[in-house]
Parts: sequence; C-alpha cells; structure tokens
Amino acid sequence: MSEGTHSIDLRNQFLIAMPGMADGHFAGAVVYMCDHTENGALGLVINRPTDISLKSLFDKVDLSLDREDLASRPVYFGGPVQTERGFVLHDGLDLEGGHYSSTLQIPGGLEMTTSRDVLEALSHGAGPRRVFITLGYAGWAAGQLEEELGRNGWLTVDAQPGVIFDTPVEQRYDKALSLLGVERSMLQGQAGHA
Repeated sequence: MSEGTHSIDLRNQFLIAMPGMADGHFAGAVVYMCDHTENGALGLVINRPTDISLKSLFDKVDLSLDREDLASRPVYFGGPVQTERGFVLHDGLDLEGGHYSSTLQIPGGLEMTTSRDVLEALSHGAGPRRVFITLGYAGWAAGQLEEELGRNGWLTVDAQPGVIFDTPVEQRYDKALSLLGVERSMLQGQAGHA
C-alpha cells in the first residue's frame, strides 16, 4: 500500500495502553474504538469512573431518571476531548425499539449516541437495555493513532461488550488483556530494540 493509505480499521476494538504510557489521560486505560478512518479516530475510555453519578448528570440536564438500575452508576471520563459533552455507548437492544437522532452504529459492535433523545428515553424508564455514559472522548488526528501503535503504545484486541457492561471497573484492564492471552506481569514498560 502506498503511504497515506488507510490500512487498518480499529472500530469495535479495545486499545489497551502499554505500561509506560506517558500521557496521564491514557496510562492504564482501555479504550473502546467507535470510529477510525483516514481522517482520524474516536474512542471512549471504559475504565475511568468519575465521582458523578448518572442521577446527578440527569439532574444537571433537567431530566429525572426512573431506571433504578442506572441511578447510582458513575459517569465515566471518556477522554480529554469535549469533556462537557455526553456520549452514550449502548447495545442495539432498546427496551422500546427506539431510534435516536445522532447515533453512530459501530460495525460489528455497539452504538454510540450523542443526542439528548437517548437520555430522555432513559429518563422515562425506556432506552437501550445496557448503557455506558461518558463525558468527553479520546480523539486522534489523521495518522496519529497509527504512529502511536507503531511506537508500541497500545495493544489491540477485538472488543467484547461484557468487558464494558458486566466487568467491574477495576478488572477491565486485566480482562481486556486476557482477551489476548496476556497478563499484566508479562508486559514491560518499554519495547526493546535489537
């Protein structure tokens, strides 16, 4: 392939930060990749809870939250870009078959909605069955993520929704590594050069 040709597609993959990741936003992070094109990439960090509960987030946007299963769950730090904006990662199984005005369907994976209508559906006890809500996202300019991968900054593996929705947050990094058959103790802080 010629230089500049987009050759990898990391949608519906986990990026797992290698030990030694210098960027504090991503040290020890697992990122679910939502979009990846020749123009750049977008993902959501899945293992950085904030001290904001979903109930308090809904209160801030003047919505009630009638889903008891969600009220005490944390909002997550999705990444350092647009940290005032909400991103809802969810499965396609909607409690009432709803469709939302601003949803990115991730091929082979989940859906990510940024419009208020998904929050309104959740506030009325409907909406997607499983949700993961962040403030902010992780973004990379054209070629930036490929460069970080080339410097061994990240491991990649096919994503499994259970890691996001069913695994306790403190176990998500190790669980994502286990999808590769790797344990944290096997990783070194820096790659060696021959």
